[in-house]
Amino acid sequence: MSDIDTESVSANSSKPEAIAERIRAAILEHRLAPGAKLTEAQLCEVFAVKRGPIRQALAQLATDRLVDLEPNRGAFVASPSLQEVHEVFEMRRIIELAVVEKICNGHGMRRLKSIGGMIGRERKAFETRDFSSWIRLSGEFHTELAQLTGNTVLCDCLNGLVARSTLISALYESLGRSPCSFEDHEAILAALDAGDAKEAAALMSRHLQSVELKMLERPARGAADLHEVFGALSGGMSGMSGMSGISGASSGAMSGAPRGAAKTSREESPKALSKRKSAPS
Repeated sequence: MSDIDTESVSANSSKPEAIAERIRAAILEHRLAPGAKLTEAQLCEVFAVKRGPIRQALAQLATDRLVDLEPNRGAFVASPSLQEVHEVFEMRRIIELAVVEKICNGHGMRRLKSIGGMIGRERKAFETRDFSSWIRLSGEFHTELAQLTGNTVLCDCLNGLVARSTLISALYESLGRSPCSFEDHEAILAALDAGDAKEAAALMSRHLQSVELKMLERPARGAADLHEVFGALSGGMSGMSGMSGISGASSGAMSGAPRGAAKTSREESPKALSKRKSAPS
């Protein structure tokens, strides 16, 4: 284990917002698993700050529902339930079908080419096994489409839902692969470029259903070593933009263990859900 080189961390990186962004990046790139304990003392060592900025950063992430703060126990990476999976994707279908309709009605049509370039980078990340970048770009396809609508409230809602979807995929999805398909993204983009709102909406609906169904159970992992997780993120804060966090991290590495086994008495297992919802909508 190698401690983070605190001299390489810029002054801005000691601010609560910057600390929150680095923790968010580690979660959304599957470097920290759902249920992983975020120990204040270790985070203070990693970021070379006192407890105040750490607590503010964790509170911000708790507001975003990426971190759970439990009295007398501390902070943990959130572990979404299967009920939350259903609710998140139900809301995503409502919002993203509105997104494709608005784009086909003329909002942002001229900027679709930039989305095509993003899909190209998504494909390249997959082919080079840069899984952290692949996961990040898969989510950005959806949030960047929303940006084309010019509706900031819609974008804020979808940004939060995509972040929670990425966290959900870390809990239920197999390691080393993204639940999103760049082939689906290419088909959706082609329908949007043709101005075919009906086809684009149908493709987006099937795509989101497919993403939901790909959430699979996975075995628990070892406890997180926060020095290792954040020490591996080289280059300070230079790689971050928006919600995406830091690109180019090691391929699909993930630390931390869920606090307990998945609840099954009142919830369907992911496999049962897959069988029940196998027919496309």
